[in-house]
Amino acid sequence: MMLNPDLAKLLLRLCVGGLMLFHGVFKILHGVDVYMGMLESKGLPGIMVYGVYIGEVLAPLLILIGYQVRIAALIVAFTMIMAIYLVYGFEIFALDSYGGWVIEHQLLYILPCLALFFMGGGKYAFFKKEEKIKA
Repeated sequence: MMLNPDLAKLLLRLCVGGLMLFHGVFKILHGVDVYMGMLESKGLPGIMVYGVYIGEVLAPLLILIGYQVRIAALIVAFTMIMAIYLVYGFEIFALDSYGGWVIEHQLLYILPCLALFFMGGGKYAFFKKEEKIKA
């Protein structure tokens, strides 16, 4: 029981998927109009704002239930990279007013998502699809 990689993967999925889903639910309830302006100010088409629902609602739900975890984790990681770009641009090495790195919060999503991408979601899933990856 003390060495259970599948339980560790489940806990990682619950953490990343559950916490990101809160961000998505907020956007469902309050809309994404403010983010459309951010996209347009960076020269990107405003229609891209609807990708937020994929990256912060659909992908986290897939991570939570354990279906297509690798793809969903990459989508969440990409969503957070876009968030970094929209908020900080290329000034990612700055410190915030408390002396912390400005992208710490986003990295706390990106790095576990990359871990899920490389190791998969584990055996505890509602919809288990056999993953075959050759070493």
